[in-house]
Amino acid sequence: MATAFAIIQGGPLAPSLSGIVYFTDVQGGVQVCVSVRGLPEYKPAAGNQAPIGPHGFHIHQFGNCEVGDPDDPFKAAGDHWNPDNQPHGNHAGDFPVLFSNNGRAFICFFTNRFRVRDIIGKAVIIHQNPDDYRSQPSGNAGKRLACGVIRLMR
Repeated sequence: MATAFAIIQGGPLAPSLSGIVYFTDVQGGVQVCVSVRGLPEYKPAAGNQAPIGPHGFHIHQFGNCEVGDPDDPFKAAGDHWNPDNQPHGNHAGDFPVLFSNNGRAFICFFTNRFRVRDIIGKAVIIHQNPDDYRSQPSGNAGKRLACGVIRLMR
C-alpha cells in the first residue's frame, strides 16, 4: 500500500495558507486527508463578485507550483487532472470543497478514481471560490490560492 503527500504552500493571494495532503492506497481506492490553515474566511457573493469560499480543491495535471503571474498564480500546474476525458464534475481530480473554520480545514474522504501511483508528480491546488462541478472545463473555481506537488512517501 503506497502513500504520497503534498506540502501545501500559499501563493501571493494567500501567503499564510499552508498544510499537507496525504494520499493512501486502501482497498478499492485511495483515502485522501487534507489539513490546512490560513484559508480566507467565507465572504458571500456580492454584485458580480463570486463568493470567497468554500474553497475548490483539485488535483491538477502538472507538478509545477511556479507562481508565475502574482495576480493569477500557479497556472503552470495546468488544468484539472482528467485522465478519462470526462466532463467537469466527474474528473478524477475533482475533490470536495474545503470550508474555512477560523482559517482551518480538515477533511478525509475516499475515492476509487485512481491509485497513488497515478498521481505522483501532479499538483494539488486550493482555489479562491467553490467549484460548481458543472462549468467546463474547470468549474469556475476562481483564482489559485495554494499549490503542492504530490510526492511518494518513502
